[in-house]
Amino acid sequence: MGRKMEWAAREKHMGGIPRKIVFLAVGSVAKAVTSLLNTSSIHNADTLIRLVRSRPPGIPLLTVSNHMSTLDDPLLWGFKGFPSLDAKLARWVLAAEDICFKNFLLTYFFRLGKCIPITRGAGIYQEHMNEALECLNNGAWLHTFPEGKVSQEDAPIRRLKWGTASLIVRAHVTPIVLPIVHCGFEEVMPEKFFLDRRPPFPLCNKNIKIIIGEPLEFDIPRMRQTAISISRDLSCTYRGWPIISPYGLDEAAQRCLYSTISEQIQTAMEGLRNAGTLF
Repeated sequence: MGRKMEWAAREKHMGGIPRKIVFLAVGSVAKAVTSLLNTSSIHNADTLIRLVRSRPPGIPLLTVSNHMSTLDDPLLWGFKGFPSLDAKLARWVLAAEDICFKNFLLTYFFRLGKCIPITRGAGIYQEHMNEALECLNNGAWLHTFPEGKVSQEDAPIRRLKWGTASLIVRAHVTPIVLPIVHCGFEEVMPEKFFLDRRPPFPLCNKNIKIIIGEPLEFDIPRMRQTAISISRDLSCTYRGWPIISPYGLDEAAQRCLYSTISEQIQTAMEGLRNAGTLF
């Protein structure tokens, strides 16, 4: 399907009009569901809005969050005051290929919605991760769900997949990494509503809580050197990952580095989850 319709994801496709229509429509639905039909409380919204609207030119933004429902995105951006109707400011997001890209129409729709197809189980160096990396290198905003799948249990943040960490390491400019934790969307769109199926439409009169953290700082040059030093003493099963040039990060060093970054993000997200009881 033409590398999953990358042409439809381009900003200049048909003058950008189809993309604007999609964001106006989807953004309006997200506003209605999150802000009107349900009760939402947002902590530290100003930090996210500021980084989306006015971060320094050329500096990418990478937001990460837990994954409570199939509608986390776009509903997560439907809170009051957020520019969810603006296609230019909107995030790019990694989306499951088997859910969002099953046929021509779905693929075209999600591509217009700035979604990048990711194949579960295909590894962190699969083809479309390069597309996500290109977004960061262009200074764009990318959102990921680093847990890798939906979980509707009130449980600690699970071990994060390394794909997000690999993007942080490989980006030309280290992105601003902003952790977000939310709850309530698992009630708006429960996985097992009737006969073990999701409801046909989002449910109403639920309480949604979104907690936005503070930006995480990663000193990637220093962390690279530390990972190279530590990895010399490690033994691991190799998968044939490419060496990251020009830094000479072999697979063992990459594993060490990705693990360290992922643990820091997971810790930050878990801290937000625990703090959620205070708000």
